[in-house]
Amino acid sequence: MEVEKRKRATEWMDALWASGTGRLSWQVLHEFYWNGVKRMRLEAASAREIVEDLIHWRPVDTSLGLVQQSWRWIDAAQLTYWDALILAAAERSGARYLLSEDFQEDRRYGEVQVLNPFHHRPSEFSI
Repeated sequence: MEVEKRKRATEWMDALWASGTGRLSWQVLHEFYWNGVKRMRLEAASAREIVEDLIHWRPVDTSLGLVQQSWRWIDAAQLTYWDALILAAAERSGARYLLSEDFQEDRRYGEVQVLNPFHHRPSEFSI
């Protein structure tokens, strides 16, 4: 299964890079770096290089407004603080889709729909 997940993740990353539509939050970058180094055993320099590349996706800055927006999602949808920050950043960036295997699949939060990237292909969407 891990081989299939890796292939699907690569497919999504390639499509998002090619279309220029990838967006993310600082929260996602923090989590990637930490998990890359601690769990995936990436060299710190490699993880940092990937984070620096992903900066081209213009991460949404964490601000008081973003935190307040996340609080609204915590109250309205009972999300964890960290997930609410990710959702609020997706909203702020104007994203139609939030790719995650951790959120409830196909759920809509306002204008943002959750997609599990391991259950869908980018070609199914206008990406």
